Amino acid sequence: MSNILKVENATMQFGGVVAVDNLNLEVNEGEIVALIGPNGAGKTTAFNVVTGVYQPTNGCVWFQEKKIIENHPQGRMNQQYKGQHAGEYTQILAPTPDTITTLGMARTFQNIRLWKSQSVFENVLIAKHCRAHSNFLSAAFRMNRKEEAQQREHVAQLLETVGLSDVKDELATSLPYGKQRRLEIARALATEPKLLLLDEPAAGMNPQETNELTAFISEIRSKLGLTVFLIEHHMDLVMDISDRIYVLDFGKLIAEGTPAEIQNNQRVIDAYLGVAEDA
Repeated sequence: MSNILKVENATMQFGGVVAVDNLNLEVNEGEIVALIGPNGAGKTTAFNVVTGVYQPTNGCVWFQEKKIIENHPQGRMNQQYKGQHAGEYTQILAPTPDTITTLGMARTFQNIRLWKSQSVFENVLIAKHCRAHSNFLSAAFRMNRKEEAQQREHVAQLLETVGLSDVKDELATSLPYGKQRRLEIARALATEPKLLLLDEPAAGMNPQETNELTAFISEIRSKLGLTVFLIEHHMDLVMDISDRIYVLDFGKLIAEGTPAEIQNNQRVIDAYLGVAEDA
């Protein structure tokens, strides 16, 4: 089984604060992999490094066996740097988030970020622009009608797949919270990703919505042939659907393994699982 994502010795340092410290992890094709840990452990920072929101202070990221991100301590950070492997990386590769999306990586965020004045259908259709081949002139003179029709057809099929076709004409913000989360995932899926990153998809959900989301993530993985990398605090969801789990604490990786191995890891219990009910 080949890996689709590899994070190698990634460190993210803000001044004297090390948010992610020498992170190494891999996500294999077809897996659902979770990244867990206490609040402030560096999970979302790690996602931001992988998706180009932040350029790591040091280290690199590989996607589909191609190096897409690399950096090394520069300027004043040469003196401030607290991480490891400072001399191992010499290139600067810093693609923007939209470039990484076109490579086949899409993500959602902790806070729902839908276009409030747009319908469900329009929210998903807008996300298709990253796969469009038309330019400003061809769009202005309606020379892209065939492509636009194909995009609309694909959006309709996608909404059917995710169970939102019956509300396609409703405003996105009029949907119940659970369906808004599903719509945000559908919008990410519209970019045709190979790897889907979900940042706390169950945040704010009640138990029923969380159970439905658990089934939904498993369903889209199998139906669409996706690989899923997620951050989540709901341990029932994580343990139910994850093939493997990585655990961060204060920016450092403290454990990795199957759900059973993580549940029985004393270091993880002490750092996180032992207080999961209060998180």
